[in-house]
Amino acid sequence: MMPNDPLSELRDIHLPQTGGFWPPAPGWWVLAFALLVAIAILIWALRRRRLKNRWLRQAKAELAILEHSAAKETQWFTQINGLLKRAARERYPDENPEALSGEQWAACLLRHLPNGRIAQQPVVDALVNSVWQPHPTAEPAQAIEFARIWLEAQKC
Repeated sequence: MMPNDPLSELRDIHLPQTGGFWPPAPGWWVLAFALLVAIAILIWALRRRRLKNRWLRQAKAELAILEHSAAKETQWFTQINGLLKRAARERYPDENPEALSGEQWAACLLRHLPNGRIAQQPVVDALVNSVWQPHPTAEPAQAIEFARIWLEAQKC
């Protein structure tokens, strides 16, 4: 008994049912866990960095306030120096910058400037000396610009 068409007796191919979307394979669980851990570490690092630089944001805000009240008076230069000393105490606590004055304080400010900013020495000297002079020689605009450059260089 030989059929005329042998292909007619073949059955269609039946594929097994897929497992579906849920539950995912173990590899996807591992990947999801690793991704969650990476996101948590990233959030923790960003938060830590933000908290570490909070003093810098506050110093910049105080500098903006001082910029609006700029005056060629000894008291105003005392406030700028005080701001820079508080910032230096936060950034360099081992150097004890609040105890420095005069040339030592100016040297500390210049030491922590970015490279290539040594031209700021006359401004720093005038800023530091304006605290002791009845008629300051420093210009408030230069003092503000120096303080802004110095604070920008202090990021952790």
